[in-house]
Amino acid sequence: MIGTVTSDKMDKTVVVEVSRFKIDPVYKKYLRVTKRHKAHDEKNEYKVGDRVEILEHRPLSRTKRWTVVRLVERAVQEGLGR
Repeated sequence: MIGTVTSDKMDKTVVVEVSRFKIDPVYKKYLRVTKRHKAHDEKNEYKVGDRVEILEHRPLSRTKRWTVVRLVERAVQEGLGR
């Protein structure tokens, strides 16, 4: 799954938010559904705003069952100019 890193404050862990569209069974409209997963980041290399791909993994802790596979897109850095 591909999602956006929303938190990188933990050691070797990032929180990835994955959005998808789901059709409502009654009204037949598309709804945006978001889910947050804690994923393992061994080198602490991913920052908030990065788009990453995560893969399901064996349980690494009580809530961590995913691992980051690769970086899809780096977040835009602001404030680097004058």
